[in-house]
Amino acid sequence: MKKILLLGLAVLTAAGLVTYMVVRQQSGYTKVYTARAVRQDLSSIVSGTGQIKPKTYVNIGATAMGRITHLYVHEGEKVKAGQVVATIENVQQEASVAGQQAAIQAAQTDIASYVAAEQTAKANVERAQADLEQKKLDWHRAQALYKDGIMARQDYDAKKAAYDLDVAALAQAAAGLNQAKANTASARGHLDTQVATLRANKDMLARTIAIAPFDGIVTNEPVREGETVVEGIQNTEGSTLMTIADMSVVTAEVKVDETDIINVAMGQPAEVTVDALPGKVFKGTVTLVGDQALLRSTGIATSQSTTGTEEAKDFKVVVTLSDPSHQLKPGLSCTAKVTTAHKPNVLALPIQALTMYDPASQPATGKSSVEAAAAPPAPNPVQGVFVVQKDSSGHLRAKFVPVTTGITGATNIEVLSGLSPGEEVVTGPYKTLRVLKNGALLKRDKQPLTLSTSTGS
Repeated sequence: MKKILLLGLAVLTAAGLVTYMVVRQQSGYTKVYTARAVRQDLSSIVSGTGQIKPKTYVNIGATAMGRITHLYVHEGEKVKAGQVVATIENVQQEASVAGQQAAIQAAQTDIASYVAAEQTAKANVERAQADLEQKKLDWHRAQALYKDGIMARQDYDAKKAAYDLDVAALAQAAAGLNQAKANTASARGHLDTQVATLRANKDMLARTIAIAPFDGIVTNEPVREGETVVEGIQNTEGSTLMTIADMSVVTAEVKVDETDIINVAMGQPAEVTVDALPGKVFKGTVTLVGDQALLRSTGIATSQSTTGTEEAKDFKVVVTLSDPSHQLKPGLSCTAKVTTAHKPNVLALPIQALTMYDPASQPATGKSSVEAAAAPPAPNPVQGVFVVQKDSSGHLRAKFVPVTTGITGATNIEVLSGLSPGEEVVTGPYKTLRVLKNGALLKRDKQPLTLSTSTGS
């Protein structure tokens, strides 16, 4: 029994010595995570969420007040351009058109009678002119006979009176012709007024007939036959008959955070996924980048907001799908991933490896950087990474290296200068990396991570 106790005591003592030696050996070392910089294809992606919308759609609203008499199409049905889709009661409008057409016919009859009167007046003028010519010849002959003393004074005065009477008759006939022409012109003016009134009445009648403006699908029909609709503001209750959408061109209208919108441009490729169609990816292209910032809480443009509170903002981005599916429906929730930049075979490293550091600071000697107190921010910090290098004794040490960066992927970032492929860099933990000093002793917390060579996202 005593031997067993002594043997156990010896084992415990040996374990304690081993533990002590290990702790002592590791004192002054900082445990870190590492990864290697490798070449890979890198893409910068900007994401936004929104909904599927047709590029062209219209809310057909009521343009006349009345009861719906017919709905010729229903939600989900296809329509053709020019097709009558609904009618509203139009008894009064039809009566106005019929009455006006009758008034026009009466006016045309009046014009015909005035034209006939004008022709009669013109004939009267021509007859009066002929009579005047005859009386003029008689008067000239009478003057010669009276001068030679052959004609009596009474006959001479009669010829003179007949001539003067025909002059007056011609003037009267000419005035009658002018009056007939004026009556005809007035009747034509009244006819033009009647025609204009008929055009207005036909327009009022047409307002009771809803026509599809283009080929499409009825995506919404909030009313039923027999209900009364009123003229009003679009989308208000009782003023919208139906919505027709042209689903031949489908878009994804999404909102992109204000910090990312600066990188989004027209023509950039995008991939759209729809929540209702898992596993399907639709290719597309950015066709619109909004200029107005939208408040995230209300969706109202900042230029229209009356509040002065600061809050997160988004911008509207529209992606037009290259090959839309018939399964897509307006309003489906979707996510668009826009590729704002793509570079093949670039040197990249994990984003978390980047840190800001003052190269002029003194390296740590003998102390763990974790144990060192966090120094105040350096006046001129430099962006860079801590490279893992072996010193002359074979120990791993941190060496700060300034780097310049390019495009940013989902987890990796492009390195333009400062590193070479295969170099091992410190990636964390974050608290350790934040206070790590140049020259600090390192110990890998686990095997170095190698970046994936797949495209960044």
